[in-house]
Amino acid sequence: MQEVEQGLVTPGRRLRRSRGLSKQTWTQIFVVVGSLAIYALLVWTGTIEQLLGGEITLDDLGAGFNTLTTIFLGIFIEAAAFLLLGVLMSAIIQVFITADMLEQWVPKNRLGATLMGCMMGLIFPVCECGSVPAARRLMAKGAPVPLGVAFLLAAPVINPVVIASTWVAFGGDPWIVGGRIGLTILIASVIALVFSFHPKSRSLLAPAALQATSAHQDCCAPGVKTTWGERGRAVAAHSSTEFFEMGQYVVLGAFLAALAQTVIPQELLLQIGGNPISSVLVMMLLALILSICSTVDAFVALSFATTFNTGAILAFLVFGPMIDIKAVLLFMSTFKRHAVVLLVTLATLLSFLTAVWINLNVG
Repeated sequence: MQEVEQGLVTPGRRLRRSRGLSKQTWTQIFVVVGSLAIYALLVWTGTIEQLLGGEITLDDLGAGFNTLTTIFLGIFIEAAAFLLLGVLMSAIIQVFITADMLEQWVPKNRLGATLMGCMMGLIFPVCECGSVPAARRLMAKGAPVPLGVAFLLAAPVINPVVIASTWVAFGGDPWIVGGRIGLTILIASVIALVFSFHPKSRSLLAPAALQATSAHQDCCAPGVKTTWGERGRAVAAHSSTEFFEMGQYVVLGAFLAALAQTVIPQELLLQIGGNPISSVLVMMLLALILSICSTVDAFVALSFATTFNTGAILAFLVFGPMIDIKAVLLFMSTFKRHAVVLLVTLATLLSFLTAVWINLNVG
């Protein structure tokens, strides 16, 4: 009551707080709903019936557990390495980049800021795990939201490592390499521009993403003299804090992705992938489930190249780096829930529509 009288907390704000669910609660709901969905699939595919009927033995369950553990460790180790790279980028931005610098560098118009965000992956080569902390720090420093959103979605593809791996995997196929780059920039730009038209775009950010420099001074802020040792310690402190904060989402996402890969038969998905529309849906679903790092996903997509047409392959290569299980969980550390829903919905629809158009017009 005293806070209300002092103007610190309004009654309306206190009411909204009491009605809202915490991030932990939403995470628990996500886990429960995901588990129920997997259980329903097991019933639908007859796996539960086989288990109760003795067709699946304890040895089969042990082999399945070993597969689950192997896939989980593979996804987690791969993702953790790039998450570490991302938090290092984030810490460097925090320590060395000031709000004044961003104001000078970033274009004032929304289109220029969006295009700059799409191209920043060439300077900060991070995958989908590393792009989230880096984008969050940029927006917390005062970078426009469209720049942060464009970087978040485009950086996992628009970086030298991923471009080179896609070129090598598909032998320089211009439809695949150029299509992946072009569609990624197009979709990321459209979504970023949609966010830019929000009257208060920064209100879409989660509270954690707004806590930029209040607790720490910038090492290179005007009038602040620090040694390189102090800057190094600051980078290490920021990196460790953010790594453990965001690592919990990577662990949960890697586990759910590994669980889905273990219990969902991929043959079932491949059987319905024979036409221009269902093939796109299948490859987008595979990208979501597999949650493979963008630096190596081109080699996985190559294994489907003889079965699926160009649009479906591009759907896998464009949608996967933007939206997978662990990435969606990481988005929740940066944006409010309704913003995450909007971002995922737009990315899904745009990826699907463009891939289907390519299937129908290119083949």
